[in-house]
Parts: sequence; C-alpha cells; structure tokens
Amino acid sequence: MAIGYAEQVHHHAPPRKPAAWPHQVGVIPPRALSFQHRAEVDQLRTAADGGGTAVLTGTGGVGKTQLAADHARNAWDNGSVDVLVWITASSRSEITDGYAQAGVEVLGADPTDPERAAREFLAWLEPKATLKPCRWLVVLDDLAAPADLRDLWPPSSPRGRTLVTSRRRDAALTGAGRCLVRVGLFRPWESAAYLTEMLAAHGRAEPADQINGLATDLGHLPLALAQAAAYVIDATLACADYRQLLADRMRKLADLLPEPGTLPDDQATTVAATWSLSIERADQLRPAGLARPMLQLAAMLDPNGIPSTVLASPPVLTYLAEFRIGASLGQTHTQQVTGQDAVGALSALQRLNLIEHSPNVPHRAVQVHQLIQRAARDAMPAADRDVAGIAAATALIAAWPETERDTALAQALRANTEALTRHAEDSLYQLGDFDDELDGVHPVLFRTGESLGEAGQIDAAIKHMQHVLDTAGAHLGRDHADTLHAAHDLAHWLGESGDFAGAASAYKRLLKQETRALGCKHTTTLDTGVSLAYWLMKSGDAVGAASTYKRLLKPMTQARGPDHPHVLNLRHNLAWCQGEAGDAVGAAAALERLLEQELQVLGSEDPLTLNTLGALARWRGEVGDHAGAVAALESVVDQKLRVIGPDHPDTLSARHSLGRWRAIAGDIAGATADLENLLVDRLRVLGPDHPHTFATRSNLANLRGRAGDPVGAAEATAELLGQMLRVLGADHPHTVRTRDALAYWRTKAVKDPAAQQSTD
Repeated sequence: MAIGYAEQVHHHAPPRKPAAWPHQVGVIPPRALSFQHRAEVDQLRTAADGGGTAVLTGTGGVGKTQLAADHARNAWDNGSVDVLVWITASSRSEITDGYAQAGVEVLGADPTDPERAAREFLAWLEPKATLKPCRWLVVLDDLAAPADLRDLWPPSSPRGRTLVTSRRRDAALTGAGRCLVRVGLFRPWESAAYLTEMLAAHGRAEPADQINGLATDLGHLPLALAQAAAYVIDATLACADYRQLLADRMRKLADLLPEPGTLPDDQATTVAATWSLSIERADQLRPAGLARPMLQLAAMLDPNGIPSTVLASPPVLTYLAEFRIGASLGQTHTQQVTGQDAVGALSALQRLNLIEHSPNVPHRAVQVHQLIQRAARDAMPAADRDVAGIAAATALIAAWPETERDTALAQALRANTEALTRHAEDSLYQLGDFDDELDGVHPVLFRTGESLGEAGQIDAAIKHMQHVLDTAGAHLGRDHADTLHAAHDLAHWLGESGDFAGAASAYKRLLKQETRALGCKHTTTLDTGVSLAYWLMKSGDAVGAASTYKRLLKPMTQARGPDHPHVLNLRHNLAWCQGEAGDAVGAAAALERLLEQELQVLGSEDPLTLNTLGALARWRGEVGDHAGAVAALESVVDQKLRVIGPDHPDTLSARHSLGRWRAIAGDIAGATADLENLLVDRLRVLGPDHPHTFATRSNLANLRGRAGDPVGAAEATAELLGQMLRVLGADHPHTVRTRDALAYWRTKAVKDPAAQQSTD
C-alpha cells in the first residue's frame, strides 16, 4: 500500500513473519565426492567450539570451502545451531546482501531497505538477556579483502560462532577473539585415498605407485587432484599416461584439466585459472604492480625454497622495475625498485597465500606450490618467460658467494639452478637473442658445475658439465669459447674423480682443438696446456709434466706478465714436479723464491700464497725437516681457518696435510686426533662418499695399524673398501690402493702374534 503526503510517496512492504527456528539462510555447497576427513576438520571444530571466530586461510584450491561446508552441515545435522547463515563474501556488497537476506528471513525485516535489514541482523546477533537465546553460525565464504568486513564482523557471543574462509592471511584477520586455522595440502595418504576412491567410484583401479606418483606430481593440491581425476576418467586415460602428459612442459596446465562446464563437484574454475584473481589482487597491494613479476621470477626457480638473497638481488630489482604494470617488454621503468619494495612484493604474495615467505629460513625463504608456478609460467608469453629465466639466472649468480662457506646455501642455489634449467634452458644458451652484449652460456651453469664438484658430488659435476658441453655445442658450435670452457671443466672433474689418465687425454684433445681454433699463443690454449701438465703429473708422469710446464712458462709470462696468478700457479706446479721427480731440495728452493714474490704481489693471506706455504712445508719435510713441516702447516691451517673459513675445501685439505706430517714426525696420537676431528667435518661438509672423506678414513686406518692394532686397521680398511667399490668401482685407483692396503694389514694381523692372540 502507499500513503501519500505533499510531493512524496513512501512505499512500505507488508510485514513478513520471521521464520521459525531452526532456519538456514543461503545454500551450503554440496559435499565433494570422496571428501576426506582431514586434520583441519578437528582443528576447526576445536577453534569453533571455543566460541568467537575461526578463519580458514590457505591458497586457492586447498579445500577451505569444503571444510567450512562440512563443519556447517555437521552443525546443522546434529542440531547444535538454531540459525545457520551461509554468505559468499567475495565483496562488501555481497556480505551486506547476505546479512540483509538473513534479516528479512530471520527477523522479518523490510526487504526494500537492505542496509537497514543488514544492520538489524547484526544487532540481533548481539547477546541479549531479554530475548530467547539463539545458537547461530555465520559462514562468510571466500572473503576477498579484510577491509570488506570493516564494521560488519558478527559480534562475539557465547552462543554464536563465525566461520570465515579466505585466501588472505592479513593481520586484520587475527586478534579480537579470531582464531586463524591454516589449511594446507592433502597429506600423501589423503591424496592417495582421494584418488583411489574417485577412480573406484567410476569402476577404475590403478597401481598404487601410479596413484602416489600422480599425487606427488600434482603437489597434493585437493582441487588439482579432483580435476585431474575427472580428466583421467572422462578421457579414459591411465594414470601413467596422464603423468606423461603432465610432465610435458610444452603443454599448458589448462589443456590437462576438464573444461569449465565439466568440472567435478560444481567447481566454478579450473586449477589453471583459480589463482588469477589472487594474483590480480596481490598486484594491487602496495607496492602496486610488483607482486605479479615477483611471482613470475619465483615461478622459474625451486618450489621447495628460494634463498632470500636471490629475490632481493640487484638483477631482481632491475627486473621488477622493468616489468611493472603498464611497462611493456624491454621498456625501462623510470621509478627505481628498492630491496624494501621486493620484500613488500613478497609480503603481498604471502597475504594472498600464493607463496610461503619465511625470512627466518634465509636459504629457503620463499616456497611456491609447483602448480601455482606452472600457472604463472603458462600465463606468460614465451619471450617474457625467457627474459624472466635470464633474470633469475643472473640473480642466482649475484647471490652466489665466490667462496662457498655455507654448504646449505650452496645446495639451495644448485637446486634453484636445476629448476631454472628445466623451465628455461634454451634461453640460458642463447643470451645474444635477448641482449646484444651477451653471447653464449649463462655463467650460472658453469658455477653450478663448480659447486657440485667442490661439494664432493664429482659424478654429478661430470654429468652436469657433459650436458652443458653437449647443449652448448648444439646451440653455439664446437669452437665457441663457452663450448671450449665446458670441455675444460668436464676434463677437470674427470681428473678429480680419480681418472687422471682420462683427464690428461681429454685435455690433449681440447688442446689440439683450441690450437686449431684459437692459436697456440692464445691464453685459453696456454691455460689448457697447464691443466694437461697438471694431470700428467697426477698420473705419475712428473718428467712429462715438468717438460710441458717449462715449455709454457715463457709464452704464459709474455701473455700475462710475471705477476699474474696463472703464471705464479704454473711456477708452483713446476716446482712440485721437480719434487715429484726426486729433487726435493730443488723444489723447496724454487718454492721459497716463489713465496717471496707472492708475498710482495699478493700478500700473506692470498690463497695462492697459502698454497705455496703448504707446498714448501711438504718439500721441507721430504728433505727431512719433519718438525718444520708440522710447524709451517699449523700456521697455514690457522690462516686458512681465518681467511677462507673452516668448511672451505682448501682448509680441510691443509688440515689433512697437517695430520699426515704429524704422523710422519712420529706423533701418532696427535695425528690420529687431528684426522678424527677432520673426518667429522668432512662427513658434515663433503658427505661420506667424497674422495677426500675416503682419504681421511684411509689414513686413520693406517694410523690405527701403526699404533699396534693391525686387526682394527684391517677391519676399518675392509669397511672403507666396500664403500669405495660401491661409489668408485673396482678399477678406480683409490679402490686399488685400498685393496692393497687391506691385504697388507691382514697379512700384518696374521704375522703379529699379539694381534693374532687378540682375535682368538
């Protein structure tokens, strides 16, 4: 009806009778097929039973809505609520509309004034002694922004509960009686159970290893598991076949999921699209426009952890400045990006649960789900992916310390390089396509090979450098400088593996190729000649090595000057050859002259100077000054500990030499103590399978025998031999020497009456 007064008309809806309790407002989403009871179910129940507000937070696709729906449905079914309100909270207007609808249905409020109806409903939720108590549950699903709930949070009530689901984890969602419940991925057994039940519901059975493998491939993300299962069922694919398609990096994730109209469980968006809105919202947070490019970089790296120093490096800041919203490819943005901006971009991504940012774990500070990474890469044009890949590689190099004192950091950097190579390998070999000033192989690939070798993963270093050599040859040609560089590094690690003759042969071939391509006086050719001489010396040909060093000394000095480190290193090795050929006195004299020059040119703390000090101690010891050798090596160890750190390979090698010469000087107990302490550190830093770890164990076994325990020496050597056979093989020189040592100590144990008596 309408009542008219002068020049205005008020319309009033007829009063509506309030609904009887129990009453539900809004529609609870249907239960997903094969819904899994998860630990979060119990966490949510505990939080909700405590009263106040529970906030379910997690990235898109982890099942927050399903958990909330399960909780609401159980509360309704068991009669623990009188009024249940389910509201989609994607915007402030939707929240207000939901409250208004509740006001209309529960209170009989005027539907023509939704704002007033909403306020009336919120006021009604406040506990009042004069009204009949009402047990209520309000669910605000998919809250887009905490600001949308300003002045709209349901009140605290002893008989009322609020449940919020959101991709956000802002501070505004905590406090004031609110309990944050993190919703993560399925646990492996939950993933396996879900996939098994889904397939079984359609008459399908798959091997357990393929079920588990598919769950791992999908990162145990519930939404991805549901959609992948639907795709497998609809396409009548075996899990193994689907996994092959998923592993094909040329295929986009969207092509391996059901079309939007055929999604399971009334899902609205595919996994490939589920994070696009989150990325857009993160990009709008301060510093605006940086979240998306930061995620693009993170998408190129290791999902299990990216060091904080990588994503705050100058190359990353440059990338972020060039790829703000509104900047086109290659267009330099005038506004600089600071390290604080980079941290802000990571914070924005974390607030939307797109990443996990843990600054207190610096080596693995940023973690990203592998499917979020793939979706981010899929959304980038190919040229942008290549640029992001190069920027990520340059950031890794910028964060990579010249001396690897932190083994955990080195391991993380190698893992990130491996991930980057999977996603953008071609761009790392064709730098000239993106920058006219660049050409060849990105330095991060060489640094990775070096790092693997220094960490004792010699076989991995060889495999890595062989791949770089093959790929560089295919992209750049056999005679390109970086292809030759890869061949040089490969030969080096062959030698470090114990294949001295193989290394010498590889360097001979490389020397012939470089002489043809570059000329015999090119510094690269000369360096290869020096490496050839070194491995000739290691293989036992001291005379041939000395001859090669002498032939190279003059042209190397002419090319680089007498004080160049390469020239000084050549003279060091030449003196070493002199000693290996039997002239220990001449070797010591040559090293004394070299040391004097290095002290003047490089200083007392330079690694070359310290190496010369160690070599001089060795040859003085060979002359007979054992005590002098020990004293000199003690000084070398102290300086290396201070200059390059306790975990550097050169420091560990110097400690090994000190233990050896202490034993030669007759201090078996002191040498044993030195090497036992060294073994602990080598096991920690290099691992049990490193050749240097084997060497320390071998020397300790020998010291045990020299101390009068040939049986113990034989037992320790036998254990070592078994490990060397597994790691190095039967024909490796180190294995052969260990087998000879075992025979020696077993013979000694049999001949020694005291030892024999101890075994009876």
